[in-house]
Amino acid sequence: MQIVRLLVARCEVRYSGRLTAILPEAVRLLILKADGSVLIHDDAGGYKPLNWMTGPTFMEELGDVLVVRKAKAEDTLEIRLVEVLSDVVQDMGESAALQKDGVERDLQELLAASPSALGEALTLVKREWATEVGPVDLMCKDDDGEWVAVEIKRVGTIEAVEQLTRYLGFIREDPAKAGCRGVLAAQSIKPQAVALAESREIRCAEVDLAVLRGEREPDLTLFG
Repeated sequence: MQIVRLLVARCEVRYSGRLTAILPEAVRLLILKADGSVLIHDDAGGYKPLNWMTGPTFMEELGDVLVVRKAKAEDTLEIRLVEVLSDVVQDMGESAALQKDGVERDLQELLAASPSALGEALTLVKREWATEVGPVDLMCKDDDGEWVAVEIKRVGTIEAVEQLTRYLGFIREDPAKAGCRGVLAAQSIKPQAVALAESREIRCAEVDLAVLRGEREPDLTLFG
């Protein structure tokens, strides 16, 4: 069973941890999820929350103040509720996690068997490497022993780059994996996604499912 709490309130938010940030008093939407994630939205700013904390967290209600603490860090959100306009708890039913389509599953299986098809010498460490923000398709190491996180899609989009960015943010919190690189692998990658990936030092690799299956030879490239 998945429970989500939707709270609309006039509130002030103070974040402390690696930095300090304050959201002044205003009406906001607070989303409190069963996995411990907390998202704070305003009417402006598009789909991205103004502030958030990924689960697991510990939450206390101290009168008109919600205090959310990260389980293994110093990060803390203090939400002072000035006026509660709506407070709804909703049962979301059983979780139905996003499933990869057939092409993505096949690509993952084949690239796990031959990660060098991504264009560099890589050694697979684990498939579906768990993080607090979702599983990384392939966690590998390169020839220098550095970690490489690989996200696999049928079509590489901006959303895929954002997803891999979230994974990398979590992985790099571990000092032993602070230098982890990201690779976005797909049969085709949108130009906007390539531009965003390059700006975040994420490498893009286009792969051909038919070639990986051995159904045809890779295209030959002539060098002058």
